[in-house]
Amino acid sequence: MHRSLILGLLLLAAPASAEQYRLGLITPPPHQWTITAESIAAQIKDATDGRVEILVMPSGQLGNEARILQQLQTGAIDFALLTSAEFANRSDDYGVFYAPYLAKDTQDAARLLRGEVAGELLDGMGDFGLHGLAWGMAGMRQVVTAGEVHEAADLDGLRIRTVPLAPEMAFWSLLGAAPTPMPLPALYDAFANGQVDAMQIDHEGTWNSGYYKNAGTILDSRHMIFPMAAVASSRKWQSISADDRASIDAIFKAQIAAMVDLYGEIDAINLARLRETDVPVIEVGREWFGAAVDDWYTEWRAKTPLLARLEAEAAQ
Repeated sequence: MHRSLILGLLLLAAPASAEQYRLGLITPPPHQWTITAESIAAQIKDATDGRVEILVMPSGQLGNEARILQQLQTGAIDFALLTSAEFANRSDDYGVFYAPYLAKDTQDAARLLRGEVAGELLDGMGDFGLHGLAWGMAGMRQVVTAGEVHEAADLDGLRIRTVPLAPEMAFWSLLGAAPTPMPLPALYDAFANGQVDAMQIDHEGTWNSGYYKNAGTILDSRHMIFPMAAVASSRKWQSISADDRASIDAIFKAQIAAMVDLYGEIDAINLARLRETDVPVIEVGREWFGAAVDDWYTEWRAKTPLLARLEAEAAQ
């Protein structure tokens, strides 16, 4: 057979060349977000016969979330798992999920993240130059402090690490604390050397990253959802074939939903581990925070009507 004919047949038989895409996120490799991202990438590669290969870049390798968002908007990064902080700082509507004591537990949080308000906000990602894929979350928020804490007044003046997020920082300011935004990769050293006195975090991060090793108190407060948005760059999304987009969309939705459903178990496992350390774990509820919770709602209901709608969903 003629050499050129053989080469032509081989080319026809070969699968379409793979396109490599990058997915950025700030969590370290042991975190469930990163584990889920790796699983998503593997499933998408299989489902698209290798046409779409996603490289997962954890631990802020592609920059902090503000930088990742900018790169998504220009098409320099293709996918990301982002906390909703950057969206909330651009639109008050995206701050509603941070309402304190909105959800009773992770199951309740999952219901809200699949509700009507959540759907509208995901569809609205086009305003940021993104295609929204799914809402996820980490574990319910807890508090870890370097010193002993017995009542909310003990938080007064403490430098508490937060994400640079207006509704979250407002909550801690109402408690008299000093919210201190800081990139997650810098948190361990900052807590160990006293740059911050406390942190708002989840039990998974407290255990996996070893924050408890420098802690004096762990408040099992479960006071806030910590939502995450799985997104794609709109610029890159449109360059992917319709069939492959459908596969990618379905896999992200299924995998993120499974991850959200897993967080009740993740929280319970890591709480049990933390209770076995020498650090006191104190269970506190809404009343422990006093007037700050109600004051937060008064302030944020005035900022966005979506909060009242989300509260109505939570009450159902």
